[in-house]
Amino acid sequence: MQAMEQREMAERTKFYIGGTWVEPKEQRTLPVVNPATEEAMYEIAIGGPADVDAAVAAARAAWPAFAATTREERLALLARILEVYAKRMRDIGAAISDEMGAPLGLAERVHAGAGLSHFMTTQEALKTYNFEERIGAAMVVRESIGVAGMVTPWNWPMNQMACKIAPALAAGCTMVLKPSEYTPTCALILSEVLHEAGVPPGVFNLVNGLGPEVGAAMSAHPGLDMISFTGSTRAGIDVATRAAPTVKRVTQELGGKSANIILEDADFEKAVAGGTRHCFNNSGQSCNAPTRMLVPAARMKEAADIAAGVADSLRVGDPREKGIDLGPVVNRTQWEKIQRLIESGVAEGAMLAAGGPGRPQGLNKGFYVRPTVFASVTPDMTIAREEIFGPVLSILAYKDEDDAVRIANDTPYGLAGYVSSGDIGHARAVARRLRAGNVNLNGTMNDRRAPFGGYKQSGNGREWGRYGLEEYLEVKAIGGWGE
Repeated sequence: MQAMEQREMAERTKFYIGGTWVEPKEQRTLPVVNPATEEAMYEIAIGGPADVDAAVAAARAAWPAFAATTREERLALLARILEVYAKRMRDIGAAISDEMGAPLGLAERVHAGAGLSHFMTTQEALKTYNFEERIGAAMVVRESIGVAGMVTPWNWPMNQMACKIAPALAAGCTMVLKPSEYTPTCALILSEVLHEAGVPPGVFNLVNGLGPEVGAAMSAHPGLDMISFTGSTRAGIDVATRAAPTVKRVTQELGGKSANIILEDADFEKAVAGGTRHCFNNSGQSCNAPTRMLVPAARMKEAADIAAGVADSLRVGDPREKGIDLGPVVNRTQWEKIQRLIESGVAEGAMLAAGGPGRPQGLNKGFYVRPTVFASVTPDMTIAREEIFGPVLSILAYKDEDDAVRIANDTPYGLAGYVSSGDIGHARAVARRLRAGNVNLNGTMNDRRAPFGGYKQSGNGREWGRYGLEEYLEVKAIGGWGE
């Protein structure tokens, strides 16, 4: 164990480029802070445009040979990755827990498990994917887009890395990854996994750094054929703007303010309690969290009482302790933003049913947030419109079903939606009316074989399964193909 820790410490000051660990072009470092203690744990190297140039050059050099590999060769590669990845699950979970604050059980089971799942579903999609299609006299072929740039967030770091890297490999692409500077270690471990599994040199490259430096250089780089970005809508706009002069493909999974419509005929207590827990999962740090709960106006107090009961029952504390439901949020900047938004809810007249500003009782250090429930929230309030990215639930009233749908769609975002009803046909009908890329019925979870992505300012393009694979493919029509 000690040897592994020493190796990882050394790698934190290097980048993975061309199949080996290399020194940065400039010696600059950034501390990585444990959000539970507010103390720096170690430092990572941060790169710049010259490091991006080196990584892109390695990826471009590797692309022709990797693009020419067969389906069978890529399937064999994914199988080896799965085998090696499974052995590093606990290491990945521990790193995520330490760096972004997820309870250790959640980090090992769900965070690390999500990465494994995406490699598995991509493997299954690749087995049957049709890369060629005859249309009249033309043969339509789908082939690797080239070199992909990937910029990933801190909130679900392994999920977002895996759902980009796996389909890129399946499509025959080479790539450059910039993970979040807040959660770098799981990306370093993944680099080790890919190396041990035999990913050819230059196919996968990693450069740590800051968004305005490394992310910006990647977005504008003429040597990248596409950029896949997950993060805030504000940052996504910047990525697209920088990418525009090179007319590269840009896929984005951005912010959300997802509505959870609980219809009159739903199992009310179950739906409210389940929606509240879902909102608070991962300390509310999920872009698709059901943060706006819509309930019949006459049942507002009932909903508030149920949600408050759930919030008050959750145990907040050290993510390494057993029985913890919520750990801290990722950093001080995020904590302060959440506090400002909670205070705005109070100031604008929402009813505080649970939680509120400040840390939970007994926690004087760490970026911990009280699980907070606001009732009688109106659609014009700040907490009903802005993405909070913390354990804060807003409950809004609707007059009738049409009003519920109107409120749900009254947002610049369109990532996810949720509907609960005692009649599945009723739930399906309402789901069809929501302007969102994903709608889940009666508390079901996402199927990783189905597409994930948003409408409106929640992004463009889709990830997961065969839909994610297609984002890394170009389409070519060859006319006059003949018999």
